[in-house]
Amino acid sequence: MTGRPFLPYGRQDIDETDIAAVAEALRSDFLTTGPRIEAFETEFAAAVGAPFAVACSNGTAALHLAMLALDVGPGDRVAVPSVTFLATANCARFVGAEVIFTDVDPATGLMTPDTLRDALDQASPGPLKAVLPVHLRGDAADLPGLSRVARGAGAVLVEDAPHALGSEVDFGDGPRRIGDGRWSAAATFSFHPVKTIATGEGGMITTADEGLAARMRRLRSHGMERPIGADPWLYEMREPGFNYRLPDILCALGQSQLKRLPAFAARRRDLAARYAVALAPLAPHVRLASTPDWSRPVLHLLTVLIDFEAVGRRRRQVVEALAAEGIGSQVHYIPVHAQPYYVQRYGPVDLPGAAAWYRRCLSLPLFPAMADADVDRTVEALSRALGLE
Repeated sequence: MTGRPFLPYGRQDIDETDIAAVAEALRSDFLTTGPRIEAFETEFAAAVGAPFAVACSNGTAALHLAMLALDVGPGDRVAVPSVTFLATANCARFVGAEVIFTDVDPATGLMTPDTLRDALDQASPGPLKAVLPVHLRGDAADLPGLSRVARGAGAVLVEDAPHALGSEVDFGDGPRRIGDGRWSAAATFSFHPVKTIATGEGGMITTADEGLAARMRRLRSHGMERPIGADPWLYEMREPGFNYRLPDILCALGQSQLKRLPAFAARRRDLAARYAVALAPLAPHVRLASTPDWSRPVLHLLTVLIDFEAVGRRRRQVVEALAAEGIGSQVHYIPVHAQPYYVQRYGPVDLPGAAAWYRRCLSLPLFPAMADADVDRTVEALSRALGLE
């Protein structure tokens, strides 16, 4: 281990303005549900260009609320890319629906219209209710193309967008922000510490559908609503919900972090550009994951694709060699269709794109507090670990 600071693959950036915002909330009358929730929702909706935003306790709760509000349930099917975190698939199972795993483009890790069509063609009969494209690393999936395939099957899109806060797309009609509601029924975000902004734990759902937003707000708070003009203590529950509220304390941190989003985004883009230059000499054995033509990402993950076989190294050897030099790394992700629960439920599934992605992927440090020299240090350590120096 070197004497230099350890570089994790991701880390929150908390400054004195964030601490002051939380301290102010702690001095207020509200620690749980209070005025900062609505303020954070309003500010977040404006930041992504969405008509409505609904705050909740975490990114998994955001996915669950979206499934509930869209009436996904037993007998329905939900299409999910296999290269994602467990929650994307699990949210369908939470409501009793079945999962259809789609393959991905092995260069981007993204679900495509073709991989979605292939999965639907091979799936067992049954209604498709939702398609959940994942904006992996911060790069955007082909939303218009996926939307056409989903609509043709009678389904809607729900964007799984925790990696893509601040990312933009341009599908020929000008730049739009991820989460604005143009192509999907809803988009979900996470504020876990390694994400672009942090609240500790926290999530948000954006939508252009006012009724859907209102239902998700009820469902995040036990299904309760207070009739207008009724006695002040009266509440009604027309359907059961959950305690998925985001406390005012965490909303205060979220509001403060959101003000810093432009600076976070600019720094992440600068670091990604520096990585692109520094990694170029390691080609063809090491390449950055590809960015589609329409994607203008704010990268959450800096993922490289490595031909471990060609360089004669196992991935674990490389991970351990990097760690010995104070460089953290991670694998995003183990294909979900290969998890024991899903193998037992659906049997083996052959997804060659997901397999190729998993075989080569490795995420390197990327967070706003990194110095330019940290990029160079990381790439130099990677070169040594792979025997390419």
